[in-house]
Amino acid sequence: MKLPRRKFLYAAPGAVALPIISQMAVAQTYPTRPVRLIVGFEAGGAADILARLMGQWLSERLRQQFVIENQSGASGNIAAEAVARAAPDGYTLLLLTSTDVINATLYEKPNFDFIRDIVPLASITRAPHMMVVHPLFPAKTVPEFIAVAKANSRNISMGSAGIGTPSHMSGELFKTMAGIDMAHVPYRGAAPALVDLLGGRVQVFFSSLPSSTAYVRTGDLRALGVTTTTRSETLPEVPAIGEFLPGYEASGITGFGAPKSTPADIIETLNKEVNAGLADPKIKTRLAELGGKALPGSPTEFAELIADETEKWGKVVKFVGIKRK
Repeated sequence: MKLPRRKFLYAAPGAVALPIISQMAVAQTYPTRPVRLIVGFEAGGAADILARLMGQWLSERLRQQFVIENQSGASGNIAAEAVARAAPDGYTLLLLTSTDVINATLYEKPNFDFIRDIVPLASITRAPHMMVVHPLFPAKTVPEFIAVAKANSRNISMGSAGIGTPSHMSGELFKTMAGIDMAHVPYRGAAPALVDLLGGRVQVFFSSLPSSTAYVRTGDLRALGVTTTTRSETLPEVPAIGEFLPGYEASGITGFGAPKSTPADIIETLNKEVNAGLADPKIKTRLAELGGKALPGSPTEFAELIADETEKWGKVVKFVGIKRK
């Protein structure tokens, strides 16, 4: 995975060969018309809500409309390919998620190269998943769950939002590091997985915080741990899985990407305005409600994070032996 990392970091700082005068002219005029912000998931979901939140901020700051376009399908690949093939002029952007990072290894023959064709602009959030079980499950902590799983082998079923989704990968990483086995039951989205978990038809699910927090608070589900290295401000009483399983981390990341060769000054402008939004108290509060923590940084820092995540999840995908066409 070293080659993709080098390629990504090479492209990130600017991916540009324009004369300095040309770049200055672009920066002084951008944007002069509406900007398309492509989201690879349906309207109403967490990714869509996040895109609209940041899109509104950018519209107000840059005085041009950032129009959200939902192009769902192929686990986000349809949206990513649309951006990869768009003109590199700053007027077509991608809401980039951990799903895009996982897809880079998961799909056998994609129609584009995520590492080569998408340039990171700005990171937005890092968010945990939460390991939840039915309240009747005979484990109240992560160590107890591991002990039960080792004693029962594949009698424990792990639900997920689908093959290769962040919820699936979080569980597979947990299985690998804990030395346990569980039967994977993929669903077509998080909602049906939660329904079956609530009904006791699967035993564990690595859910997003917004999807499961209300059930945890009412006692309909039991939270064993969050997947980030530190506890979540949303549910600070829930420990991080890494407190019991050192080195475990499976947070979801989001940010903006653009077609390769997008001018450096446009990248700088967008990065600056996104970071300004992440410092705004109202946006930080809304991000927390969505289960995420603001993740400001430079394009290079975001590229480094994407490269690390691509390498990490690529290893998990290969170890599990899953592929999608």
